[in-house]
Amino acid sequence: MVDEDRLPPPEKVSGQIGRRLANWTTLIASLGVLAAWAFFGYYELEPGEHAVILRMGRYARTVTTAGPKLHLPPPLESHETVRVAEAQREEFGQSQGQPETESAILEGGIQTKDNNVVQVQFSVQYRIKDAFFSRYRVAQTRETVRDAAQAAIREVVGRTSIDGVLYEQKAVVAREAQQVLQEILDRYETGLEIDEVNLEDVQPPAAVREAFGDVISAIQDKSRTVNEAEGYANEILPQARGEATEARESAQGYRDSKIAQATGEASRFQALAVEYRKAPKVTRKRLYLETMEEILPDVEKVIIQPGTQVLPYLPIGRGGRGGRAAVGEER
Repeated sequence: MVDEDRLPPPEKVSGQIGRRLANWTTLIASLGVLAAWAFFGYYELEPGEHAVILRMGRYARTVTTAGPKLHLPPPLESHETVRVAEAQREEFGQSQGQPETESAILEGGIQTKDNNVVQVQFSVQYRIKDAFFSRYRVAQTRETVRDAAQAAIREVVGRTSIDGVLYEQKAVVAREAQQVLQEILDRYETGLEIDEVNLEDVQPPAAVREAFGDVISAIQDKSRTVNEAEGYANEILPQARGEATEARESAQGYRDSKIAQATGEASRFQALAVEYRKAPKVTRKRLYLETMEEILPDVEKVIIQPGTQVLPYLPIGRGGRGGRAAVGEER
């Protein structure tokens, strides 16, 4: 049996229950406050976004992957979201079709290497490559890009002739201006990357534009004449080379044939000389007969022995040259 005298009074029991309820309530409220506080450290990154995490106001890290993220709740850590995939564009100079303004003329007017002035309209396309630098190193990003771009284009155009800027080296000028601009922005630690510098239009000043138009026409006429001359040369030179090769090969063949003929005649003469030394009389007669046969191909020759009586005859019906055949005696 329970000793009823030892049981706590009802007031004491109710006080203990109240304290326990208060403790649990405080615990639950504390957990709720902590959960709510921790919720402020939750954030999400979309594709093309970076987050710069600051810990007690000092740079801690840069988060570059998209998706839900967590960091320590403020004021321990905070974050800044920066869009890095978005391309930005700045234009300089006076656009075609727009009225001339003093600021546009001053912005686009650049002196060349040969002390001429050109009006340059160009554009710069850039994006963010370092979120922390772009957010905390430069206060006015757009103004910095514009000032650096004008400095870069003036430096490159200033070491190029007017013909190079207008006609011959526009692509080279744009490429070098991009390199110089990138070097300037990296030196400023802007965290920006230049994607492209494009020369939209380059014109001489309005006062001399007509004269430059005449120069362009003359250059085009020169180019057309040169192209026509090169085309004619490309057409006539192969023909002349072929004719020269043909004449050279023909002369080579004629030379070879004459050399072969002369060599054969010399060999024949040498062979005849050897035979003549062996039998001079027979060889001499043989040569005489062969020579007569060669120089009188159409004359019928009759050879008779000495002392033989012959009668002259007329070769009627023969296809020869006509006339009486010669009768001779062998000597």
